[in-house]
Amino acid sequence: MQLLLWIAGSTAALVGVGFLYQWIGGHRDRRRFAGPGRWVTIGRKSKLYVVEKGSQGSTGPTVLFEAGIAATNLNWFHIQETVARFTGTASYDRGGLGWSSPCRTARTPGNIAVELHDMLQGAEIKPPYILVGHSFGGLVMRRYALLFPEEVVSVLLVDPMRCEEWSPLSLGKQAELDRGKKLSRFAIPIARFGLARLAVASLLSRRGRTAHRLAGVAGDGGRHVLGRVTKEVGKMPSEVWPIVASHWSRPAFYAGMRSHVEAVPDTVREMQDAEPIHSIPVLVLTPGKSTPLSAECLDRIGDNVRQVIATESAHWIHLDEPDLVIDSIREMILAATHEAVEAAV
Repeated sequence: MQLLLWIAGSTAALVGVGFLYQWIGGHRDRRRFAGPGRWVTIGRKSKLYVVEKGSQGSTGPTVLFEAGIAATNLNWFHIQETVARFTGTASYDRGGLGWSSPCRTARTPGNIAVELHDMLQGAEIKPPYILVGHSFGGLVMRRYALLFPEEVVSVLLVDPMRCEEWSPLSLGKQAELDRGKKLSRFAIPIARFGLARLAVASLLSRRGRTAHRLAGVAGDGGRHVLGRVTKEVGKMPSEVWPIVASHWSRPAFYAGMRSHVEAVPDTVREMQDAEPIHSIPVLVLTPGKSTPLSAECLDRIGDNVRQVIATESAHWIHLDEPDLVIDSIREMILAATHEAVEAAV
């Protein structure tokens, strides 16, 4: 009996210490890393975190960045730093991710585009905009251009998510979604009691023993995701690694990731039925390691679409070939500025 009481007491103490460790670490992370941006209130007291760089409105259109399905503004760190040297820029964390509030709506492109529009209005970030979206973020930017075309001068889609690959939902794709939801469910309590914080600290130390053990508990799905994110985060500037770690340490991050994954079937249905973007120039960057989009797929995106192959890239083109993305944005700015001058003459 005494042994059972000792075990129960020790377990409770460890849980309490883990909870306190996570609570203190979360507050410290927010003070250390959230300074470059600000929070903008939208809707029912939800707040989106936005990072603005460059001089908006004075040198050309503002470039807006939208990250992939479980990524944050950090994904654009290097690109935004460079583009901000010649125009205004803004990147942000969608609801449920990064420093933003938990999401209150399904994570579909239509809902997110409306929230982005509300955030831009609240932040007084004025159009015109050049929209840049990666993967799932490409669908969000397509929807934004359809909802608010008068605000958009051009769109850059960086290997956008291909809805045709998800419909009908194959057993393999369903297994991929189930794996993401399972990982999220497993990770939320792990993060709540500080174990995710220990794991990401281990991962970024490059030894990664704790991270690999926890991923192993989650099964093949956990190991698959760990290997994939480790490879991609390694391409990001080392100065953002501690901030990535702080995001991955938060239970809210995994809840947000689960919400995004759960909404994928609805996202596919929404965007499969979406009308093409009319008149607005769209540039699609496709990885050299993927099959190029067919003419039919490009026509479904818009009536003024051009495709460029990123020959040295896999899915994360902005990390594999950042100069290609930066040069593409620069060309869009020059074209928009030229058109504005001609219209004023």
